[in-house]
Amino acid sequence: MSEWITTARAATGAARDYLGQVRAATGAVVAPGGAPDPALLIREQHRVHGFAWVAASIAALVATLDWAVRAERAGRFGEVEALVLRIGFGEYCAQIAYGLPMSAHEVVRPAALGTGSAAQAFAAHPAVARLLEQGNTPETRAAFAVLLADGVRPCEALGDDVLDLVRDQMRAFTADSITPHAHGWHLADALIPDSVIAEMASLGVFGVCIPEEHGGLGLGKLAMAVVSEELSRGWICAGSLGTRSEIAGELISENGTPEQKAKWLPRIADGSCLPTAVFTEPDTGSDLAAVRTRGERQDDGSWRVTGAKTWITHAARADLMTMLVRTDTDTPGYGGLSMLLAAKTRGTDGVPFPDEGIDGSEIEVLGYRGMKEYALGLDGFAVAAEGLLGGREGQGFKQLMRTFEGARIQTAARAVGVAWNAFDLALDYAQGRKQFGQALTFFPRVADKLALMAAETVMARELTYSAARAKDGGNRCDIEAGMAKLLAARAAWSAADNAVQIHGGNGYALEYPISRVLCDARILNIFEGAAEIQAQVIGRGLLAGQASAGKTSAAA
Repeated sequence: MSEWITTARAATGAARDYLGQVRAATGAVVAPGGAPDPALLIREQHRVHGFAWVAASIAALVATLDWAVRAERAGRFGEVEALVLRIGFGEYCAQIAYGLPMSAHEVVRPAALGTGSAAQAFAAHPAVARLLEQGNTPETRAAFAVLLADGVRPCEALGDDVLDLVRDQMRAFTADSITPHAHGWHLADALIPDSVIAEMASLGVFGVCIPEEHGGLGLGKLAMAVVSEELSRGWICAGSLGTRSEIAGELISENGTPEQKAKWLPRIADGSCLPTAVFTEPDTGSDLAAVRTRGERQDDGSWRVTGAKTWITHAARADLMTMLVRTDTDTPGYGGLSMLLAAKTRGTDGVPFPDEGIDGSEIEVLGYRGMKEYALGLDGFAVAAEGLLGGREGQGFKQLMRTFEGARIQTAARAVGVAWNAFDLALDYAQGRKQFGQALTFFPRVADKLALMAAETVMARELTYSAARAKDGGNRCDIEAGMAKLLAARAAWSAADNAVQIHGGNGYALEYPISRVLCDARILNIFEGAAEIQAQVIGRGLLAGQASAGKTSAAA
């Protein structure tokens, strides 16, 4: 076994021990009676969120170690993989021991967690100390940057021929049909062309997780993550087209009546039905218990929906709305919510919302274009009687919660793809641009950025894959999915920001694609649960004992 895998394994053990001390210290403050106190969770957000970030970083170490072990067993652990391990572990161990960035200005330090002495002991552990000294160094970053410039890439084989073929197909399609056109679509604020959607449908993009008996591929969340990553490497919007189908497909597959499954799933899988998620309201944000849009049952059993929804992606071109509404106004909170499958007429540029009872105004955005965002007004919009998901009222929030794991894994995968997109653009520009007679890759600060981008993106990717594997194994993985989304979104933003820096002034010019990637990357820390919401959910869940970050994997 590689000496660096052995060192990383020992450091991971030390990190798990340290996480236990962070958990105990945090619990002593916010869960003095054993269960987390809601008021204390809010008052002590910096502490609780810091704990969540430490846990997510250590989970990334575990996933990266697992990747290294699998690569070695497959005979694929070479110099570039060893450098990823050294740089990634060295950097994350330093952050855990000395200060971990939750955002550009918010750094959680061991003293704020009440674990100053424990952090010192962690840093002094022989394996950790070695990684701090010999892991992320100028020499390792320079060596890694040289290999990257020569076209060498860290192992990405999944040990499954089908999944590796899926990656190859998606990468080839993206290179041919997405990457060359993405920036033009973005600048024109144009919808992704119907012809491209048809190509994606023919490749099975919209039915990756839909069961085969309903026309899908039935491949699971790991395949979905790979598809999302590769499409987003060309443009996040291409990867995001599948998100709406993923959410709708899972809602219907897990909760629908046999008739609802037969009606909608084959059409979603073949791309003839484009769904959109209609959950968020202007004044509720992440507080879904406060949803006020009303669904009123009529004498004939049908529904009329009245209210306002916002940040609805791809709303005009969608054929189906999965809509969270309040059907029981006498029951407050989550219990009065139901999910409706609301069919609508696909709009056009001239008439985006042709049906009676629905209108929309476009929300102009910096990035994440290609589908368009809308604020919707609903005034007696008609939904068929059979549109109540599962035929049961009051189950909407529970039904939606079951999709959050998959949606956040998919969002993490999109973030990984965006990070790779930023890296690809930065490396290409750095190799082609000369300053003072040298390519930019010659300069250490540029090489450092490229090396750290690539190392952290691998770590985010492996954490995302780990969450997907847990989901595919039938395990509850809301915390693991949240960790993947939390860390991958930060990695994407860091990669995009550094890629703009490598471009210099040209990075700020609209004509350069990296300007688009920067705008696209920014949304990842906000949608599917803002970073602060993710950290709150992770911290609360870990304190309540729902999951354990840094589980020992079979490979490790």
